[in-house]
Amino acid sequence: MPDRYIEFDRAGWAALRAATPLTLDDADLDRLRGINERIDLDEVTAVYLPLSRLLNLYVSAVQDLHRVSATFLGTFAPKVPYVIGVAGSVAVGKSTFSRILQALLSRWPDHPAVDLITTDGFLHPNHVLAERGLMDRKGFPESYDTRALVGFLRDVKSGRPEVSAPVYDHVTYDIVPDAAVTVRTPDIVIVEGINVLQVGRDTTEYVSDYFDFSIYVDADEDDIEEWYVERFRTFRQSVFTRPDSYFSNYADLDDAMAEQMARSIWERINGVNLTENIMPTRDRASLVIHKGADHRVTSVRLRKL
Repeated sequence: MPDRYIEFDRAGWAALRAATPLTLDDADLDRLRGINERIDLDEVTAVYLPLSRLLNLYVSAVQDLHRVSATFLGTFAPKVPYVIGVAGSVAVGKSTFSRILQALLSRWPDHPAVDLITTDGFLHPNHVLAERGLMDRKGFPESYDTRALVGFLRDVKSGRPEVSAPVYDHVTYDIVPDAAVTVRTPDIVIVEGINVLQVGRDTTEYVSDYFDFSIYVDADEDDIEEWYVERFRTFRQSVFTRPDSYFSNYADLDDAMAEQMARSIWERINGVNLTENIMPTRDRASLVIHKGADHRVTSVRLRKL
């Protein structure tokens, strides 16, 4: 069976940057990188700039298509955002990847309004998960309000002037009551989450039905587990020490107990979710970016048109 992807090594992908300018500096990266993320301007230049150039070309082509359709129909076409999905495991670096991509895309003159939405806001609140016996299944497909997420994307792609999404707090580990993030006629919307390429269970529509382009951030499972354990250790000395943290009881664990707890959580929950629900969606992505053990991207696979 012929491969549906064109594969690039790091150097081959980096060459596709062409003359795309680097519009971020070290101060920007300090603001955008996540906990334990190792990323520098060389990584931005080699990996993100070619992707930014590709997406800029795609967005421009879609904008032209909308104008042509409106001219043909003799009607006014509402502004419809270009929607990009970013998927991948817990601890693989999706959030940092999405923030950097957002910053770069917003610096192109044709589409300066770029919003970023995370699907964490569409998790069911903890009291609902507890009632359904799903607290240990948080992040699995059944823990999300998929209908609400699909409805949000449907409204975005229909050109509604304002669409709101719920807000999730990673410290309290729950949905924030009466809080919302609103997108207002953006040029591009990036939707980041572990579940964005999964097929729907309680709806006839898929989240990915509303994507113009999708990206899967990939790495070997053993490497992702190590990154998760490393992040857990860091949280133990930072986020977990806050009195309002859902995981404040982990703050006093010693090094050995912290590692044991992190690996137990990975083996029981996050590793299972990766194997059963997240990794099988990888080949649905338009682009697969693979990271090595040092967090640097080693290869890129682009789906053929």
